[in-house]
Amino acid sequence: MQQLTILGATGSIGVSTLDVVARHPDRFRVYALSGNSRIAELAEQCQRFNPSFAVVADADAAGQLRERLHSWGLKTEVLWGVEGLCQVSSAKAVDVVMAAIVGAAGLLPTLAAARAGKKVLLANKESLVMGGQLFMDTVQKSGAILLPIDSEHNAIFQCLPQGYDPAEKGGVRKILLTASGGPFRNIPLDDLSSVTPDQACAHPNWQMGRKISVDSATMMNKGLELIEACWLFGLSPDEIDVVIHPQSVIHSMVEYVDGSVLAQLGNPDMRTPIAHALAWPERIESGVASLDIIATARLDFGAPDLQRFPCLGLAMRAAKEGGSAPAVLNAANEVAVQGFLQGRLSFIDIARIVAETLEKHEVAELESLEHVQQVDTEAREVALKLIRSAH
Repeated sequence: MQQLTILGATGSIGVSTLDVVARHPDRFRVYALSGNSRIAELAEQCQRFNPSFAVVADADAAGQLRERLHSWGLKTEVLWGVEGLCQVSSAKAVDVVMAAIVGAAGLLPTLAAARAGKKVLLANKESLVMGGQLFMDTVQKSGAILLPIDSEHNAIFQCLPQGYDPAEKGGVRKILLTASGGPFRNIPLDDLSSVTPDQACAHPNWQMGRKISVDSATMMNKGLELIEACWLFGLSPDEIDVVIHPQSVIHSMVEYVDGSVLAQLGNPDMRTPIAHALAWPERIESGVASLDIIATARLDFGAPDLQRFPCLGLAMRAAKEGGSAPAVLNAANEVAVQGFLQGRLSFIDIARIVAETLEKHEVAELESLEHVQQVDTEAREVALKLIRSAH
């Protein structure tokens, strides 16, 4: 029986994780759930899975959740804030941590899980984008097991040789990182300035939260995934190609020096990589329907248009510059996407804010967690000033 902490339990990854867990009550017990400010949803999850702990954003939310759980006779202890998240990520009783908090907020608790030597299921790509070297050094030092949850990175992991060593590369020539192209793959470029948040969040293949949906529409999400893949698999940006694949059936591919290309296929459902990582190295039922390859009929591929998707180009540049550049890219993007979702920016302004924030930053090597946090804070301040000056 594995004890499981789910960070970001009320988000799409958290909900899918609980769906898989519910199918295997003999394998997994939920130790802790976190839900930021979605009190009603988190309370219902606590009622169903009876965790030892639940974590929310602040003291006010904690009081509301505590009162609701008490009225139901539940004994789940309620914690709040970053300290609470780190506590349930590193607790001795915990075996597995699903790191699914969106954005920079997930860095500290995910790092705490890695430091404690847990089996870390990484859905929070920002942990590696912001502090890749620091995070990977922590994993190596503690002996933690790091398994990727993003469908693309999980696909790559499945296509690599067993016991793959990034230092040796195992005959890998390059990675082909697939991308659907999102909802704006084919609309006229002139129309991009007037698209709405609801249009940007209407992904053709995947059901995701609003922030990551916007990232998919700008293809910043693929840029962040490229940076993450460099750290996970020990590759340079030049050894990773982004490929537009509208059907989202092939989740990524690995090309070997002998000319072989291995691909992982499946329906676009996050329960597949979640189940794979939860049970690894075994395989368990995920609840995902079998892929009907005949009905799929065709698979299309193309190169990304960097004029249409300037955020992808910015991420590629930040990946090559290294150091603090990816952390600045991520911080500016989070601020810009929030501005777009709040109606303060147009869709095409997202890339502009990120580009101008990067231009104002002098790239340096990140020396510590405190340095990462400082760079993140400063980049957010710059991006916010740029948004204010636009009004």
